[in-house]
Parts: sequence; C-alpha cells; structure tokens
Amino acid sequence: MDTIKKLSSWFFSIKVLPYWVILLIDTLIVFVSCLFTWWVMNWSALTRIGFKSAVLTSLMVALISWIGARIFRTYAGVLRYSSFVDLLKLVYANTVSLGIAIAVLLILKWQGVIILSGLTVLQAISAYIVSTMLMWGLRLLVKLLFDAFNSDTHAKRVLVYGALTGGIGIAKSIRSQSPAQFELCGFISHEPRIKNMKLLGVRVYSVEDNLAEIIRRERIQAILVSPLRENEFRANQAMQDLFIGAGCKIYMSHEAEEASVKNGALIADTEEDRMQLKEVSVEDLLPRNEIRVDMKSVEEQLTGKRVLITGSAGSIGMEIVRQVASFKPEKLMLIDQAETPQHDVRLMMAKDFPDVPCEVVVTSISRRTRMDYIFSSFRPHYVFHAAAYKHVPMMEDNPSEAVLNNVYGTKVIADMSVKYGVRKFVMISTDKAVNPTNVMGCSKRICEIYVQSLDRKLKMEAMENWKKNFKKSDYTQFVTTRFGNVLGSNGSVIPLFREQIKRGGPVTVTDERIVRFFMLIPEACKLVLEAGTKGNGGEIFVFDMGQPVKIADLAKRMIALSGAKNVEIKFTGLREGEKLYEEVLNELEGTKPTFHEKIRIAQVREYDYEAVNKDIEELVEISKRFDDMETVRKMKEIVPEYKSNNSVFEQLDKPEEK
Repeated sequence: MDTIKKLSSWFFSIKVLPYWVILLIDTLIVFVSCLFTWWVMNWSALTRIGFKSAVLTSLMVALISWIGARIFRTYAGVLRYSSFVDLLKLVYANTVSLGIAIAVLLILKWQGVIILSGLTVLQAISAYIVSTMLMWGLRLLVKLLFDAFNSDTHAKRVLVYGALTGGIGIAKSIRSQSPAQFELCGFISHEPRIKNMKLLGVRVYSVEDNLAEIIRRERIQAILVSPLRENEFRANQAMQDLFIGAGCKIYMSHEAEEASVKNGALIADTEEDRMQLKEVSVEDLLPRNEIRVDMKSVEEQLTGKRVLITGSAGSIGMEIVRQVASFKPEKLMLIDQAETPQHDVRLMMAKDFPDVPCEVVVTSISRRTRMDYIFSSFRPHYVFHAAAYKHVPMMEDNPSEAVLNNVYGTKVIADMSVKYGVRKFVMISTDKAVNPTNVMGCSKRICEIYVQSLDRKLKMEAMENWKKNFKKSDYTQFVTTRFGNVLGSNGSVIPLFREQIKRGGPVTVTDERIVRFFMLIPEACKLVLEAGTKGNGGEIFVFDMGQPVKIADLAKRMIALSGAKNVEIKFTGLREGEKLYEEVLNELEGTKPTFHEKIRIAQVREYDYEAVNKDIEELVEISKRFDDMETVRKMKEIVPEYKSNNSVFEQLDKPEEK
C-alpha cells in the first residue's frame, strides 16, 4: 500500500503533467474521437477516401481544437483539482473549436479540396461531443484516483455549519487541500427545503435534527462554520455548547490581520484569505457583529501629518500605531515609559513600516520639561493619548501614582497640545470612569473633566476673539473616547485564564455574577480613530460594546475549548475597587447619535476650567506627599459620584451615600 501511495504521489505531482502534456492529451482525444465517429457513422466513406486521408483530416480537426483550448486555457488547470468551472470551460472551448472546424470544412468543400470530402458536419459535431465527454471523464477519473490514493486517515471528520453558497465554498476549499486536513461528512442547514438532500455527495442535516446523535454516529471531530453564518453562530450559545460538549473542534474562516481599505470599508485582500480556516478561540465565539469604519476619511486626515502617540507600547497604543502608520503620516512620535515593550514597537515599525519616519522615546508623560522639549521640536498635528496606569488593584494600592501618571500626565500632554498648536487631542478613557468605584476609574474621570473643561475654555476664548476682531482663531480640539475591555490586552482575563488552564488550573474568577463588555482591539482602535478625527471637540464618545459577557461562563467555555480535563474554577471574591457590572454612562447621562451607529456622544455635566484646574493642582500637590487617604479624599471631592467598593477608602464615603 505504501508503494502504491508513493507511485500515486509521484504520478499526481505537477511536474509529471505539465501544461503542454495536458494539451497534447486533449488533442489526442479529439483526434481519436474524430476517427472513432467516422468509423461508426460512415465506414464506407472512410474506406473510399482511404485511411491516410482520414488520419490527415482528423489531425486537422484536432489541431483546430487548439484555438478553443488557447482562448479558454483548458490546459492550465491541475487535473486532480478539476471543478465544475473547469468542465464548463471545456464545453466552451470545444464549441468554439467546432464552429471553426465546420466553417473550415464548408470553405474547403466549396473550394473543392478533396482532403475533407468524406467528413460531414454531423460527424464533426459527434466527434466534438465524444471528445468533450472523454475530456470530462479523464479529469474526473484523475480526481477520483487522487482522492482514493491520497486520502489521509488523520483528516478530521467534519460537518459544515451552513450550506448553500458559504458552506459549499468551504467544502470545495477543504476538498482541494493536499494533504487533506478535513474529510467532509455533511452539512448543517437552516433551510428546511434541502433537508436530507445531498450536496457534493454528502447529506444535508437540519439544525432541528438531533445533532448530538449525528455527531456521535458519524464520528464527527470538527465543525466548520460558513462565513455567512458566523455572526449568527456567535450569538447562538446553545449551539456552541452542543458542539463543544460533543468534543468537536470549531473552525471559522480566517479574518486577515492585514487588510486593505476599499470604498471606506476594510476587506480581506483576496478570496483566498477569506477562505482560510483556523481553530477558534473564545474571542471568536463572543457575540458581536462586524464593525465597519470609514477609514478612508481617517486616512485623508492623517496622511502627511505629524502624529504623536502616548502609551504606544500598550495594547491599544500599539494598535493605534499600526493603523496610523498604514496611512503614511509625515512622521510619528511614540512615547512610553516601558523600555522593553517600546523596543518591540521599534522593531515592529522597522519591519512593517520602514518607510514611515518614526521616533521611539522612552520617558514618562508626567515629565513636563521633557514633554515641552518633545512638543516644541516635533510640533504634532494630532495627539492620541493612550498612556495610563490601568490595573484596578494596583492603583487601589497606589493612588498617588495613579494621580501623578494618569491625571497629571494627561494635564501635561493636554497643556502642551494647546501651547504648541496641536489640531486635535484624542484621549482614550474607560467605562470604569462612569460612577467610579476605584481609584483608577476616578483618575480617568478626572482626566475627562479636565480635557472637556479645557476644550470649553478654548471655544469660549475663540468666540470672544471673533466678537472683538471678527477673526477666526484656531484652537486645539479635545475629544474623549470611552469604552470597556478589549480582548487579549495585556493583563486582561483571557490571557490569564489561558495560562491558568495550561498549568492545569485552577482558573480564578473573582465572583460568579461578574460581567464585562468586550471588544476586539483593532475594532476599538478603528472607532477611536474615526471618533477622534471626526469629532469637533468637547465630546465624550461612548462605544456600543455589544452584549455583556459573564466571566464565569467565559472561563467554562475556555476550559471546554482547550480540551483540558478536571480544571477547577475557583471564586476568589471581588478585588478592591472592583464592580460586578461596568457601565458606559451614569444615571444622569444621556447620549446623542453620531456619524457611526456604534458611536454615541455622552451628554455630561460641563465644568468651569478655572475651578477644575485649581482642584487638580491641589490634588497633584497632595499626591506628591504620598498620603493615600488624603489623595483619595480630594479625588472624591472632585468626582462626587466616586463611591469606593470593597476598599479601605470606603471609610471616606458618608454612610448614607454608600
């Protein structure tokens, strides 16, 4: 058997049957078909004109078939991968060749040329019909032999979830793989009219059938999800649990990380990119709809501009760097105080964007003199401010550092943006800033208040200048974007759970009831760029984060998807400052629609800049004394809705306000 497989592998290699050999075989088929039909239909004419003349006539007809073959390139395919399209091309090619052969036959007969006198139009038609059928048969035979001799016993037995266009595409794609990774065993369809029918030789099952029993009976090992059914599948947790519980791996079409911007929408570069399959992770199964962003308008604003990005080594910051760099800015200034991750950013820029001028700086945004030097020399047009301490328990233990980095650092960057004429300042905030229950969330809310009040002050000054001098003055526009957790970011639960499962558990969840919103990093950053470049200043843009996810369920599904056994989930209790439920708006806030259905503008209270600036200066001075209790007391004074939860700072809240 091994010898047969080796011979078949040799025979079916492309080098054995180059294009000219396929053309020669097809020509021979036409030649033999012509002689055969002559012999069957008109033996007397064949004996009358002589065998030599018949051979020459058949050869001429066979050579004419080259014309159709050349037009439709019927010889250019690999026989073992022949498809219905290839068979259809043979029909087109032979029809064209037949028409030319008949025309030549009639012209030569009219001219009295003897060589074709024994060939009739009916014979010519019959010869091409026979040759077409033989060409089909050859290709189908080669394909069947290849499948028979090259079937891989290690290929996973699979069902395709979703039939018709999307499912058929996946099925054809996996059948053309070599070596075979999957063995197609059937389709799961939502269309009752095709239930129990056969597609591509396999049965179509209904979603209403007992799929668990079918999977057991057919020994199914994996489910391949049609691209046209992915969003529906993500939303159907019961179906996911059925497949995962049956021990099936789940595969979805690969979403190309590198995409091109066409007509304002991100699409994969090629059809091949969209048909690549990968085993899903829990991120792929979270219910979400595709987010389309008008990246063309973002590109128009950022191309040829100087862009400064703080927090460039973080999860969000690095993705913003990638996306902005793809728009060919004049120059990038990337700032972060984490040395090793910044080095990774430098390497990424050198590898992926060698033509984009870029400075990678290791420093803290709270160093005012250093920021002054950077702004004065770089003179950015746009600032994307993603730098912040973000881990709730760490900031609960270090409130002074949260103030000095998050609040004071933001004030420094915002003030420098005004001083050096930045066109637009875009700040990345968080849903933890809404009704904050922890130091980190409150620090980000104070940042929101400061940049909003500064934007309001600048607008009022510009209006006064217009009233006095009838002169329009440019000023920095401050835009805030607020969203929840991003999937796979540094320190988030998914990488933590993955590592805990790898170690055999336990997987630690703080509370069985805790839920969170999630969004993909690239999608979040696209929304940030669109909101930031289209905002007019003063807005807090909030993102539609979709459906909240129960963290305990997330842990269970990650364990099931991993295939690990006996991994325990351990509930450790809420950490200091942690909420059970996150919000993107507080009870007093409403929203207004915007240019994008996934982005809304929060209607929040307006603050006087002078009062806010005075409060922040006092807060910074207190934090420099590292008196945690007094620091948090001042934070609560600035943000009255800040009520500590499961924290030592609860004692600062009045009993009736808890």
